[in-house]
Amino acid sequence: MTDTFRLGLLINPLAGLGGETALKGSDGVAEQALQQGATPRATERVRQTLTSLLDMRERLLLRAAPGPMGADLARELGFAVEEVGHLESQQTRSSDTEACAAALVSAGVDLLLFAGGDGTARDICNCIPENQLVLGVPAGVKIHSGVYAVNPRAAGEVLRLLLTGDLVRLAQADVRDIDEAAFRQGQVRTRLYGELQIPQEGRFVQQVKQGGREQETLVLDDIAAWLQEEQDADTGWIFGPGSSNHGILEAMGLQGTLLGVDVVRDGELICTDATEAQLWELLQQGGEWCILVSAIGGQGHILGRGNQQISPRVVQAAGLDNLLVVATKSKLKTLAGRPFLLDSGDPALDQALTGLRRVISGYREEMLYPASWHGGLPASDTPS
Repeated sequence: MTDTFRLGLLINPLAGLGGETALKGSDGVAEQALQQGATPRATERVRQTLTSLLDMRERLLLRAAPGPMGADLARELGFAVEEVGHLESQQTRSSDTEACAAALVSAGVDLLLFAGGDGTARDICNCIPENQLVLGVPAGVKIHSGVYAVNPRAAGEVLRLLLTGDLVRLAQADVRDIDEAAFRQGQVRTRLYGELQIPQEGRFVQQVKQGGREQETLVLDDIAAWLQEEQDADTGWIFGPGSSNHGILEAMGLQGTLLGVDVVRDGELICTDATEAQLWELLQQGGEWCILVSAIGGQGHILGRGNQQISPRVVQAAGLDNLLVVATKSKLKTLAGRPFLLDSGDPALDQALTGLRRVISGYREEMLYPASWHGGLPASDTPS
């Protein structure tokens, strides 16, 4: 049994109202569209997505915005629902979208599923962190943003991939919106408002090089190039032991240690074969810290096997979201769907880290992969 997936749900029930009434959108004209006989369709489109997940309800913790913004539909379909946030009035507004999205993210969701159009995506972009995973169910008149599934059932298929532990690539997608007032005058004016992180189709297609096999060295070179672009004086990088991290350091022109922990800041190697005490002392100096660990081939351990220098207090000081796994797609496939394993020595930390972890798998390429403290034991068991 897999660990519970925390799904956030938010529906803009007025999205798309201006389509059938030729109002070219819904921003500011929802009441007019309703008076002209427009039928709200956003909820029914989300019904298609959630219906495809009914057989996986046991794996979901569904946190939904109140009433017509999600909770009503989820309960009608038989999902156990935790209602989050509140509505200002019976007819929902963009301020409700922003407030409920922020509340759902604050409550904790692995993915925020929302339904609407470009205006809804823009509202959500205004109020949640860029690294919060989201996926849109298209329900608006215009869909210029790249954060939506191609249709409601496709959104369900992507969620199934996440729930079954398939490899799902992450990407930053544009949030764009059109000037509806200008559009109603026949002028198309789009504007980029920001980016949101989305899951892409998880059944990746490998590069066709030498029989179609991924070239490990080239991938590590690509990862090194990305990390070098991210280097700055305010961020420290802790590289755990292993051939993958060692290969990345070599590609960066740095002489790290194969079986030790190395520390890089602003492109310079500042500590080699570091002890736990040295890592702790460095973290006490402040600044941002990222920890890069790799999975032991065949076993899948990412903490507690050969990298005890990266102790629970070191991980907690850096921040759980700053614990990143480095693994090529070829290496991930060798795990055959088994989760990464956690054995940090702190049961509470292992429990907190259990779930989907971000994996650096190429140049500006991240994927999601499950990590677990119990290694496939029933999730109802508690760590000891």
